[in-house]
Amino acid sequence: MRNVSGRLRHIIQPASMLLKLIVDAVCYLGLCLRPNPKLAAEVLFLRKQLALYEERQVKPRHATDATRIVMVWLSHFFNWRSALRIVKPETLTRWHRQGFRLFWRWKSKPGRPPLPQDIQALSRRMALENPTWEQERIANELLLKLGLRVSPRTVRKYMPCSLERGPGTRLQSQRWATFVRNHAQAIVACDFCVAVTVTFRLLSVFVVIEHANRRLLHVHVTASPTAAWTLQQLREAMPADHGYRFLLHDRDSIFSPALDQRIRHLGLHVLKTPVRTPVANAICERVLGTLRRECLDFVIPFTETHVRRLLQGWVCHCNAGRPHMALGPGRPQPLAELPAPVQEQRHRWPAHCRVVARPMLGGLLHEYRLEEHVA
Repeated sequence: MRNVSGRLRHIIQPASMLLKLIVDAVCYLGLCLRPNPKLAAEVLFLRKQLALYEERQVKPRHATDATRIVMVWLSHFFNWRSALRIVKPETLTRWHRQGFRLFWRWKSKPGRPPLPQDIQALSRRMALENPTWEQERIANELLLKLGLRVSPRTVRKYMPCSLERGPGTRLQSQRWATFVRNHAQAIVACDFCVAVTVTFRLLSVFVVIEHANRRLLHVHVTASPTAAWTLQQLREAMPADHGYRFLLHDRDSIFSPALDQRIRHLGLHVLKTPVRTPVANAICERVLGTLRRECLDFVIPFTETHVRRLLQGWVCHCNAGRPHMALGPGRPQPLAELPAPVQEQRHRWPAHCRVVARPMLGGLLHEYRLEEHVA
């Protein structure tokens, strides 16, 4: 109850003061319609002082903020010293100084003016794109490359809170995305997804993909995945002369420490993604989502062999026929005639050619190419 009453008091007091100011302004405008505005101001000034008394001549009430504002404002229109009765001249002067102090505090903004919004955004962008840079490095970059003189402390003020570091401190490790991009040629990733048969039997689909060109190295299916079966699939996926160094997988229980130790015998260093962080294995997760959206979600497989046959057709389409946006767009295993030359006319193909569609997966997907007309 006390909190509610306090909140109501904070709301009612400003409203009542504003109402009093409006009433006093209306009264003053009404008195200004008379012949002598100076006399009207003096009369209202005296009335404000007399209003502090009660009918039985008790001590006057304390002046409110609205009363102080009105009296200071009216004192600019006439000689107020001769009209004072219950307020000392020093008190009115102090009220005026307090009002001027509040006005100056509102007008003056402490500290240096802020940087323009575009430079603030540029400083944050530099800090986010270059996590190893300190505020001094960003300030030097702005001065040397762009000719902008910005203090390192000012740069630190606009850096994201997650990247704030004291002077002389360096970032201990690079970002995961940076590591993946720098080592994409040497990284392969693997993961599992589930396929459901017509009899509600769960089948595990194992996928191995190369990070650099998004090429599917190996896809297989089984009803009972084990660590030994997974190791055998990795052996089949890795060629004898492979140049890969890292194998990226999640923390599924099937990837046991014993399995990781045997994977090292294949010349691969195991990288485990953080707990509940599928984005760390985003490329493999993305290809599994594409597999479900383009193939498994539209087919009701009967047996494990049926799923394996479907996967063989989809893998051929994904490696040699499906454009990948991450490649430009391009294909992991482009054919000799791909990519096709850009046509001279933007929205027309040559008159002597025609578009031929090749069905994939029984017509679920199609591949298109240009062929010349046969005479």
